[in-house]
Amino acid sequence: MTSSLPGNRNLPVSRYDLGTYWGRVRHSIDLSDPRTLLASSAGLEHAKELVTAYKTGKIRDMTPELWKAKKVIDSTLHPDTGLPVFLPFRMSCFVLSNLVVTAGMLTPGLGTAGTLGWQVTNQSLNVGINFSNANKSTPLSTQTIIKSYCLAVSASCGVALGLNALVPRLKRLSPNAKLIAGRLVPFAAVASAGALNVFLMRGEEIRHGIDVYPALTEAEKMRVETGELEVKPLGKSKKAATLAVGETALSRVLNSTPIMVLPPLILVRLQRTQWLKRRPRMTLPVNLGLILTTSIFALPLALAAFPQRQAVSAKSLEPQFHELGGKDGLVEFNRGI
Repeated sequence: MTSSLPGNRNLPVSRYDLGTYWGRVRHSIDLSDPRTLLASSAGLEHAKELVTAYKTGKIRDMTPELWKAKKVIDSTLHPDTGLPVFLPFRMSCFVLSNLVVTAGMLTPGLGTAGTLGWQVTNQSLNVGINFSNANKSTPLSTQTIIKSYCLAVSASCGVALGLNALVPRLKRLSPNAKLIAGRLVPFAAVASAGALNVFLMRGEEIRHGIDVYPALTEAEKMRVETGELEVKPLGKSKKAATLAVGETALSRVLNSTPIMVLPPLILVRLQRTQWLKRRPRMTLPVNLGLILTTSIFALPLALAAFPQRQAVSAKSLEPQFHELGGKDGLVEFNRGI
């Protein structure tokens, strides 16, 4: 993020109002824009130079070129470490990274081996994304990462195989209802294991807490932007961490719900049409198109459900923070993505 670059002035957080849901949606569209993946190393360095020039006062005002540079940096660098996030695990690559995996999980008629293989692949991707975009004020040990990964894989595979075995035994369901229920099994596995994955991968944050900061007034924000004021953490809060991880887990479910539910239901209807019956080879391209279209719209809507920079009452946290709130008695923390 831009905060890791030299200079005393801070850039505006966003060109949109992050206090509103639709402002966060528009901001999330920028963060998840796949076009930022095309930025080369030279392009990233040029973006850093522009932002540094603003932060050091060489550029006085925000320009379209500077907003574009900020967009590249925000979608590439982690907000806590300032280091590039591994490309497949960036939010700007989320739709592309998940496309093949989701298509695999939603393939009709998967056997046990196929179900296990795609669930393991999906949870491996989830671990990478959750770890790469987590709040980094509390680092994870290798042992914790491996343990969390194994538990998440076991959970997703257990749910998927269990439901696959259960659906055919539901005698009260009509054949069509069983078909639809079978197509929705991957959603149940992904939603439950995806939320569990977030809690497991970020469990250290809950156990040790994350950094919280006093909320700033507009005057204080101006002083921070000009470099006159440096904001230091008030300490680590376990309650803030629990809220941050819980909201992130919920946003994962909100993202996976339309992606894992709409395409299979639409595909069931399309497979009954004469057009697709005469062209069975088009089933895969149609499935990929449905998943891609749904993913493009679902991701920014889910990311915007909760602010990344969360503000809560200091009195809702541990007692040591009750008298340390800033503006309106609030404190802030980075929720992670």
